Amino acid sequence: MPHWLVIDLEATTDEGGWPVTEMEIIEIGATLVDRTGRELDHFQRFVRPSRRPLLTPFCRALTHISQANIDSAQSLVEVWPLFERWLAQHHSRLEGWASWGDYDRKQLLQEWQGQQLESFLSQVPHMNLKQRFAKARRLERPLGLNGALQLAGLQFNGQQHRALEDARNTARLLPLVLDR
Repeated sequence: MPHWLVIDLEATTDEGGWPVTEMEIIEIGATLVDRTGRELDHFQRFVRPSRRPLLTPFCRALTHISQANIDSAQSLVEVWPLFERWLAQHHSRLEGWASWGDYDRKQLLQEWQGQQLESFLSQVPHMNLKQRFAKARRLERPLGLNGALQLAGLQFNGQQHRALEDARNTARLLPLVLDR
């Protein structure tokens, strides 16, 4: 049975937001699911940003990620090979990877290029689940993750703006799009 990888990233930011070029990954959350959305495996790591290692008060409040979590984390150059090693055991069954919106894909591409990192994901199709859900539901414009879950009759599980919880909640919407 083919599997899907759902990824969510948390990144440095401040009130009003920053351009993607200014943001750095601070947490990677990924859940590997089958086509029914059942979790088969998961990956979660904090990442220490290099350009702006101090999280803003806004970022800490939004993500519930503490400065201590970040201070004790490894850099992306150290974390990404751990992710790739974890993912390697699932290569043969991976049909694609998804994220809620296109931000995560763009952030990863930027980080891979900026830090000269290789990724198996660059060879795997990406699905913007936010757009696909909106199209499947014939919505005028895409919804946020929480709004989409509510429309599907589901409640958000866990803490919002934490990478693994966001990835898991996103994965709950995957079967609703794949079945169409």
